[in-house]
Amino acid sequence: MTDFSKVKSYYTQFNEWSRLDAPSGKLEFELTKKIIMKYLNDDDKILDLGGGPGRYTIELAKLGYLMSLADISKELLNQARAKIDKLALTNVEAINEVNAIDLSIYDDDSFDVVLLMGPLYHLTKYDERIRCLKEVHRILKQNGLIIASYIPYLSGTIGIIDRFFYAPSHVGKENLKQVFDSGVFINKDTKGFQEGYYPRTRELEELTHSIGFKKECIRSIRGFGFNREEEILKLKDNNEEMYNSIIKLIDKTAEESAIIETCAHALYVGRKTE
Repeated sequence: MTDFSKVKSYYTQFNEWSRLDAPSGKLEFELTKKIIMKYLNDDDKILDLGGGPGRYTIELAKLGYLMSLADISKELLNQARAKIDKLALTNVEAINEVNAIDLSIYDDDSFDVVLLMGPLYHLTKYDERIRCLKEVHRILKQNGLIIASYIPYLSGTIGIIDRFFYAPSHVGKENLKQVFDSGVFINKDTKGFQEGYYPRTRELEELTHSIGFKKECIRSIRGFGFNREEEILKLKDNNEEMYNSIIKLIDKTAEESAIIETCAHALYVGRKTE
């Protein structure tokens, strides 16, 4: 079973809010918002599940959407409450401390959209992923939408080799072999990202389909912008025409399987059909 205490502990050490301010995170944040907005209706009721300090909750609440935020980390939720209170956002309906595999505090057919922008990174057991996705399916209205981020197998596993070079105490021969064999990473150290799961895209698509979701889209978020974020963002200020051209090309190629599998975080968008 996933050690959820390690997940909580990690987010007491890691600045999740600022992750989306760094160049790689900033480009991801901008592109993710653009993707999300493509699928939303004005009157949608949205749950940001695993939303941590509330970056997407706050951004969408500013635009007038009725939001609920849920996360396993009390510390991150406290950060979100402080920021939401400071902004006097009145359309954040609830902030709940929950585990994504048990959404019993929510009624059936409660939400038009569920953003699942973190839990799939951490659920290392098959039955946990099933429970999470079944719960999301249950609380979504008919034709409701799930927008879920994940780290594809090749991006995740190759990233563990990179981790060995900058944090060798995290990675040894045994857990390196394990992550390449199973997609499951278990950190040898108590510091840094502790436990992760990196699915093959076809596995995630088959799993969601078996639960009752119909795929709308699977794409890389940053696409070929991965590892080029700082240079691309600089263009926004000094060559906006080229910046816009590159963003259009990222979007145009983002559903290519080679891009999805090798360019960091990806998004699955699916609709509840049964």
